[in-house]
Amino acid sequence: MRKPRVDRSERREEISGLLRRMAFSQTALRLCAEECSAALLKSEAANREDVLKARYLWEAGFPVYKTLVGYEYQNLRLPPNLSRADLAGSTFIKDKKNLALYGPVGTGKTHLATALGVLACKHGVRTRFFTAAQLVVRLSEGYAGGEVDPIVWTVARPSQGALKTCLSCPF
Repeated sequence: MRKPRVDRSERREEISGLLRRMAFSQTALRLCAEECSAALLKSEAANREDVLKARYLWEAGFPVYKTLVGYEYQNLRLPPNLSRADLAGSTFIKDKKNLALYGPVGTGKTHLATALGVLACKHGVRTRFFTAAQLVVRLSEGYAGGEVDPIVWTVARPSQGALKTCLSCPF
């Protein structure tokens, strides 16, 4: 059932009277309405961006939420062309460079992969997280059921950014 139309003429007259009392013109009212509309649209755009980033975090499937705050870099050897600042600023993602993490158990590979994936999501990059074991199991099950293509598509889905999958390899 439709709501009955509301007569806004009384409200407009009230606002016009208040503006006259306050020495505002109709032009001022239009400018005020434009400013209000612009502020409302900016707020809505920011909200939509936040919701999208939250959805990317959820879709990524991180086991836990990690950041680079408190990450211990002593077990990490970076390539000569990559610095800690590049990791923290996620410039390697923007530059579409690859990053492979490998090493013994307990060196922080999963922590770093998760933190970089979270950072990528915050920059608006669609990300997926799989451990090597999870990926092998999914591919094996998919192969047995004849559905490898959808699984491969999930892993290799084109993204707006470079980071498609954070892969933690327990070697």
